[in-house]
Amino acid sequence: MLRHPFYRTSLGIIMLLTIIYLLNKVHFIFNPLVTLVQILIVPLTISGFLYYLLRPIVHFLEEKRLNRMLSILLIYLLFAGVIAVFLIIVWPPLQKQIFEFINNVPKLVNSLQAQMNDIRSNRYFSMISSKGSPELMDKLTQYMNSAIETFTGYLSHVFTFINGFVIVVGTVPILLYYMLKEDDRVTPSLVRMVPARYRHDGEQVIHDIDSMLKGFIAGRMISAMMLAVMCFIGFWLIGLPYPLMLAIVGALFNFIPYFGSFLGAIPCVIVAFTVSPSMVFWVIVIVVIAQQIEGNLISPYIYGKTISIHPLTTIILLLIAGDFGGILGMILAIPVYMSLKIIVIKLYKLFFADKVEELPQ
Repeated sequence: MLRHPFYRTSLGIIMLLTIIYLLNKVHFIFNPLVTLVQILIVPLTISGFLYYLLRPIVHFLEEKRLNRMLSILLIYLLFAGVIAVFLIIVWPPLQKQIFEFINNVPKLVNSLQAQMNDIRSNRYFSMISSKGSPELMDKLTQYMNSAIETFTGYLSHVFTFINGFVIVVGTVPILLYYMLKEDDRVTPSLVRMVPARYRHDGEQVIHDIDSMLKGFIAGRMISAMMLAVMCFIGFWLIGLPYPLMLAIVGALFNFIPYFGSFLGAIPCVIVAFTVSPSMVFWVIVIVVIAQQIEGNLISPYIYGKTISIHPLTTIILLLIAGDFGGILGMILAIPVYMSLKIIVIKLYKLFFADKVEELPQ
């Protein structure tokens, strides 16, 4: 009876559920491992992003007959120069804008309330509100005030994070150095862990995952930087307060597919509304134009066909990852899913495709 595929599958599911149940009962054993992952996840993520961004440069320098270690050191010097330029040119005005924004939150709330009162006194809005809900403006004001406070809290958390995890962030150069230095040894080491008969397939899976991550990470970082430049120029031209801070915030949210553009536009629109309703219109125009250029011209050219995932699947993944891991979870959701998808498809082709074709129709 146990030879029947149904009973064997059912027995396997029961055993798997039993293992999960027993592991849940001894979860305290895995607490040190969970703590270790929580400590390493941020520096590993940053190192991984930089690795895929800088690896092509290392390969280019090696083609020019430069030693790999010397190539990495030259890149580090160049990177240190970029950071120095950022600290000298970009960071002072950015820091000033962030602190001004945090200190001016009460004034922003008052300005927001004044704009709401002006709209409420408008005769066209009075006609609409008298026919509809008279409490619409009060609710809208309350939501915007809450959004400002939430955004301010996020900025405060960013400074707390930077100040509290300097040691962790300091590990990034070390991790990145060994990632770049041992680049050509990673794939053979992983392939040797696969049984001999499946090593060719394992090497192909690793190559597919590497190509996917290269396209996704490099594409996201390049498109986010270009989006930040476009938004900053537009915000600066129309005179929006805190243009550099808002452009960088929008670019950071752009790492999150679909939701990122909407989330990044919210603080820009709220700050614009504290100035005037016409400023809101121009901010929306700038954000839409920048997003269209990034989404229709820049991203397809950078990504090509390396990322193929249904929009509905993306939204579901982002909702689940955001609930479990917050912003970091939403950023990592797509590359993790695509990596698992590549592995599962290869396993299916190796072990299950032939058996499914042999089943009687």
